[in-house]
Amino acid sequence: MKRLHLPQAAPGALRLEGPRFHHLIRVLRVRAGEALEVFDGRGTVFPAQVGEVGDEAATLTLGPGAPQPAPREITIVQGLPKAEKLEWVLQKCTELGAAAFAPVFCERTIVKPSGREDAKVQRWQRIVEEAARQSGRAEVPTVHPPRPLLEAVGGLSGCLILVLDEEEEALSLSAAVAPALSTAQPLALVIGPEGGLSRAEVAQLQQRGAVPVTLGRRVLRTETAALAALAVLLHLQGELG
Repeated sequence: MKRLHLPQAAPGALRLEGPRFHHLIRVLRVRAGEALEVFDGRGTVFPAQVGEVGDEAATLTLGPGAPQPAPREITIVQGLPKAEKLEWVLQKCTELGAAAFAPVFCERTIVKPSGREDAKVQRWQRIVEEAARQSGRAEVPTVHPPRPLLEAVGGLSGCLILVLDEEEEALSLSAAVAPALSTAQPLALVIGPEGGLSRAEVAQLQQRGAVPVTLGRRVLRTETAALAALAVLLHLQGELG
């Protein structure tokens, strides 16, 4: 079914104009009388029907909202890679259930602050919104502005913080997360940039309670690591495979 994201969605009739109207007509190509699903990005979906369609506006009638089960909150703390790689991570990790993204500057980050981060965040937020729509999610992840690694991790509250560390050999992701699976404890996955995390950064993260883990013997690219880790977590939670 065709889906539309309306952050202020509520039961009843509404008039749709501007970018949302153009997305409804030009992208989704809906017609008068057609049914679709509206989601508010915070976990609720609404059955909807298109009413009158004009040149610049359309009417929608929304039925009662149905809250969807809240997924485990998983934040991806991603060392900033090159732009196209980060957009891939945002899109695919949204499909796999990430709740938030914290792009971070690390010692080995190639990408440097440009002063245009606000525009980038707006673009990144549109990417995760579209990925949420296409993948059937009722909630839209949050993309935080890029920050230094330790600042971003310091802002995580109550999370089990897992660092994907290529030098860790003993503790697997599966073993480290096992105690949290029976609870609703939020998780955070820390992934380094193209050059990986430095040993100093890993040590500093450990001092803040983070746990280094391994995904196995394969060396994964930065844009692959978060996807692999999320797939493992979904499988352990019985949501994939």
